[in-house]
Amino acid sequence: MLIYKNYSNDSYFNLAAEQYLLDTKQVSIFMLWKNDRSVIIGKNQNAYAELDLDYVNKNKIKVVRRLTGGGAVFHDKGNVNFTFIVPETENATLDFARFTAPIIEAIKSLGADDVCLSGRNDILINGAKISGNAQTQYNGKTLHHGTLLYDSDISMLVGSLKVDEEKIKSKGIKSVRNRVCNIKDFIFSKMDTDEFMSYLENYISENTGAELVEFSEEDILNIQKLADEKYSTWDWNFGKSKEFSVEKKKRYDFGTVNINLTAENGIIKSLKIYGDFFGVADITKLENILCGTKLEKDSITHILGNVCIEDYIMGMSCNDFAELILS
Repeated sequence: MLIYKNYSNDSYFNLAAEQYLLDTKQVSIFMLWKNDRSVIIGKNQNAYAELDLDYVNKNKIKVVRRLTGGGAVFHDKGNVNFTFIVPETENATLDFARFTAPIIEAIKSLGADDVCLSGRNDILINGAKISGNAQTQYNGKTLHHGTLLYDSDISMLVGSLKVDEEKIKSKGIKSVRNRVCNIKDFIFSKMDTDEFMSYLENYISENTGAELVEFSEEDILNIQKLADEKYSTWDWNFGKSKEFSVEKKKRYDFGTVNINLTAENGIIKSLKIYGDFFGVADITKLENILCGTKLEKDSITHILGNVCIEDYIMGMSCNDFAELILS
């Protein structure tokens, strides 16, 4: 096994690094990595439905789609991510227990009690979640990766994700804030996130005899190219969202504006605008103008650049209208 040292905190680069290793390396691999603030969504998820995009945008949180399924997870520099890549000839089945076991043992070795794999893909400490895991078969290999909340900003995690309340209720827990916790609060050793990361790396190395390696300059150039052309693009992160319908409503000083829209692959398919506002132009013209537009602020404000929106909704600005659509 090779342990790749990854010094990047860029979420686009780090997700691209996983695919690059899957595409180019034919050995078993372990990698630890950290991201700046970002939300990583599952390959089958609708970014617009899973995230509080107002909160995400205001807090400059990146959104990145990954290769594996499962739910959205929040990353920051207090969260350590781990990746296992195993050739299919070694293990062709999805096996969460196999890949989480060494991580659980490493955390236990730091003095934490009652650490276990729970349900489908969570690692818990004393019943609270510290890790979400995902897995897939890709390019003849098994990719397993997971989060490890070590010293993460739980309030930002809660703010950025739209948690399924039924999922929380089904687990008998009142809120996501009560459901998650940080590892540092349960271990004897007082270490920062980087020290914890190094401890895990050494633990895996000593228990597997793995060799530590670094990305070559060529590796880094190729990974960055993949990040630029795929993982940082709107088409990959938002454009793959399945068809959905949503209603947006807000009360302004000039009246209430209610928007019903249907979108597919991040593109507005249909739009209806209702409310008790005033305007001199036919509102259906504004609705038609916006059909076919990307659900992103720059695209919406650009298409409205030559439109006097006050003719349709007196008192409304293009910026406020775009923010309502994306709220």
